[in-house]
Amino acid sequence: MAGGWAMLPILICSAIALAIVLERCWTLRRKSVLPPGLGDEVRDWARSGQLDPAHLATLANGSPLGELLAGALSVRNRPRELIKERIEDTGRHVVHNMERYLNTLGTIALIGPLLGLLGTVVGLIRMFMDVMKGGVGDPLKMAGGIGEALICTASGLVVAIPAYVLHRYFRSKVAGYCVEMEKQATVLLDELTVAAPAPARPRRSATESTAG
Repeated sequence: MAGGWAMLPILICSAIALAIVLERCWTLRRKSVLPPGLGDEVRDWARSGQLDPAHLATLANGSPLGELLAGALSVRNRPRELIKERIEDTGRHVVHNMERYLNTLGTIALIGPLLGLLGTVVGLIRMFMDVMKGGVGDPLKMAGGIGEALICTASGLVVAIPAYVLHRYFRSKVAGYCVEMEKQATVLLDELTVAAPAPARPRRSATESTAG
C-alpha cells in the first residue's frame, strides 16, 4: 500500500517467478532428467533386440534422456549420419522443453528493477506536484513521502536479484545435463553403428590345395 499502484505488477511478477522456480526445481531434478543406469539399460535392449514400439514409447515418455535415446533407436537401422541427425533434432526439442519458462524468469529479472524505478519516479513526481501546489509544508512529511516512493525500487530489486540468480542457475544446470546426455547418445550411437566383423574366408580343402 505504501508503494502505490506500481507495487501490483511487482507482486504479480514475484508470484510468477516463485511458481516458475518451484516448477523448474521439480522438473529439473537429476533423477528425473538422467535416470541412473538408463543408458546401460538401453544399450542392453539394443544388444538383445528388445526394441519393440512399446519399449520405445515407454522410454521416450519416461525422461528427457529417454526421449533422446528413443529418437536414436527409432532409426537404428539407418546409416550413422542419419541416426546422428535424428539425435540432434530430438536434442533440440529436449533442450527446449528443459528450458521452458526460463525466458519468462529472465524477463522478470530484467523488468523488476524497471518497474520499481517507474513507481519511484511516479511517486516523486506526484509528491513534487503537491509541493508546487501547497508549498513545502512539513519537511518530515516530505521525507516520509520520498521514503514511501523508494519502496518500489527496493521491492523491484528484491524480486529481480533472486530471479536473475536462479535464471543463471537453471541455465547452467540445463547445459550440464546436455553435456551428459550427449555423452550417453554418443555411446549408444557407437553401439548401433559398430562395424560388423568381415565374414571369414572359407578354408581350402587339402584336395583343392593339391590340385592347385
